[in-house]
Amino acid sequence: MFSDFETLQVGDTRSLKRTITEADVRRFVEMTGDDNPLHVDRAYAESTSFKDIVVHGMLGASFISTVIGTQLPGPGALWVSQSLEFLLPVRLGDVLTIGCVITGKHARERLLDLDTTITNQSGQTVLSGHAKVKVLESAKPAEAAEPVRRGKVALVTGGGGGIGREICLALARDGLDVVVAYRGRADRAKAVVDAVTALEGSARAVAIAGDLATADGARTLARRAAEAFGPIDVLVNNASPSIGAKPFEALEWDDVQGQLDVGVKAAMLLAQACLPGMKAQRFGRIVNITSQVIEGAPTPTWTAYAMAKSALSTLSRYLAAEVGPSGVTVNCVAPGMTATALIGDIPEKAQLMAARQTPMRRLATPQDIASAVAYLASRDAGFVTGQTVSVNGGMVMR
Repeated sequence: MFSDFETLQVGDTRSLKRTITEADVRRFVEMTGDDNPLHVDRAYAESTSFKDIVVHGMLGASFISTVIGTQLPGPGALWVSQSLEFLLPVRLGDVLTIGCVITGKHARERLLDLDTTITNQSGQTVLSGHAKVKVLESAKPAEAAEPVRRGKVALVTGGGGGIGREICLALARDGLDVVVAYRGRADRAKAVVDAVTALEGSARAVAIAGDLATADGARTLARRAAEAFGPIDVLVNNASPSIGAKPFEALEWDDVQGQLDVGVKAAMLLAQACLPGMKAQRFGRIVNITSQVIEGAPTPTWTAYAMAKSALSTLSRYLAAEVGPSGVTVNCVAPGMTATALIGDIPEKAQLMAARQTPMRRLATPQDIASAVAYLASRDAGFVTGQTVSVNGGMVMR
């Protein structure tokens, strides 16, 4: 048990007495190697102005440590600093009184200021000084950690696409009910729902159409998703328009706005709609799908797409910092070139070249991306937030 810092007060004093013997000097010499003849050779000492053996000054001072470590403050004391002034010699047979008094107390650092003195049997002060001592505290017993709940309901935008489909299946395998959000291809979304319900387990799925390019569409999607299975625990913002590659001179602001509306505005509005429920239960996972194009060398003509993905990445970091205290994590998954319809306009030769330039010698698959999303949505990633998991086979390394 360490000393109780709160009970220590300025003015508290402790002391001990010690008679210095030849045996003490011999042990000190054996321990330190200090065999200065002034301390051990009486004939030599008598030839000096001291006329007799002088006990090592640090031998007497060492008893200050005894007082500090056993009495004031006692167990748990850490001697931080000490100034010493040796005023008179100590002789064999002297009876020393070693005293410490608290002269200052610093609660924040748990530090004590001490005056330290040693007097002899005649009441003469042979040593004085000042010490700083830290009072350690016992490690607090580990509190039983509250069980971290797992997600129950996931909303995946762009859930009918190649990456979205695999994300929905990965989350369903982890036991989450999945809302498959789509726009325009009801048949693909229904196929994802059928695939989820065919899995072993009790995961459910429903497809809900929504136009994420409008604020009303995003808010309506969030409301309908919550009505389907309950509050959203995991939000995956995966929806993205086609890349729409254009030379900068031909780029219209509408091209950029279209990317921002679906990729950033919708992600923001959906997060705003889902966060109250996440905060109420102190659990939430938001995973935003960005892209390798904002991490590596720029891809000419992909300016609008890259602008939106960059904005989504920044939104993710700032949101992570704000909602972290509520138990909600926000992360990104940045896929490299992935074998989906999104790269359908990229020439096959360029795809093959990209695969050869990747240390893994292939393009990413939708399953690769889904595995990263499933991890970030899990209980195991509860202390991961504000991060980007790059799933690109090493094409871009940090």
